[in-house]
Amino acid sequence: MQAILILAHKDVEHVKRLALKLQRSFAIYIHFDKKLKLTPADQAFFEKHGIHYISEVSVNWGSWSIGEATVRLMQKALADPSITYVHVISGQDWVTQNVTKLYQRFENDDKIYMTYERARDVKKSGEPIIWWQQYYFNYDRIKRRTLFGKIYHRFSLAIQTLLRVNKFKRLGIELEIYAGANWVDLPRDAALYCLDYLKTHPDLQKMLATGCFSDEFWMQTILCNAPQFTSRITNDHHRFIKWEPQHGSYPAILDERDLTALKEKEYFFARKLESGLSDALITELDTHNEN
Repeated sequence: MQAILILAHKDVEHVKRLALKLQRSFAIYIHFDKKLKLTPADQAFFEKHGIHYISEVSVNWGSWSIGEATVRLMQKALADPSITYVHVISGQDWVTQNVTKLYQRFENDDKIYMTYERARDVKKSGEPIIWWQQYYFNYDRIKRRTLFGKIYHRFSLAIQTLLRVNKFKRLGIELEIYAGANWVDLPRDAALYCLDYLKTHPDLQKMLATGCFSDEFWMQTILCNAPQFTSRITNDHHRFIKWEPQHGSYPAILDERDLTALKEKEYFFARKLESGLSDALITELDTHNEN
């Protein structure tokens, strides 16, 4: 049995539709941001349909909390010994293939589908992303997306660069640091290895807990430093994400205009979609994929 792990923070009605669609073949596990209050009717819906859900972590953009929610979902899913493969998606995703065929596609597949790049080779918004783990941040308390959060981030980078802060040296971390998207497809042994490694290496936990965008570093750093897994990693997560502004969102909230692009490659899932704005696209995708 394969499991879909869904990280959700809004639009519960979309999450319900997504979970029901995927439940035709997959076991479903959802983590709802603790700040999102499920109604008794929502809870009854998930219980009625046998959809596993938890709401344990207050998720804040830019902090380790997204990674922590992923860890807890993995732990819950892998507690079931019948789960052989896990797929991590967001609550704003939609499946872009026939659900049954997508399930069958992974049945005899032991590969890891995960984007990755060596962090010291990459800059984003003009800053080396290795700083996001080398320096100290506190985005569980400071809202990174606010004006204050943006000023704090720039000021923090400047001060820690001036002081030559090196968290790696202080924590004794000698791993090459890798980064990529939190959206992955992992066979059971790789997912268990990530969980076990994190549990037995408190130094790495401290690095992530005090880092920035740490959900984009933990699986990549663990698996890309493990020789037994590197040959099985495909550097493609097969997610369609439109890195353009659309419907007041960046990355884009997708709509029916994106259907042609979605058909051009083998994507497993697309994001972001939202109730009201993406309904026509969902209908067209489901019709095209016979879902």
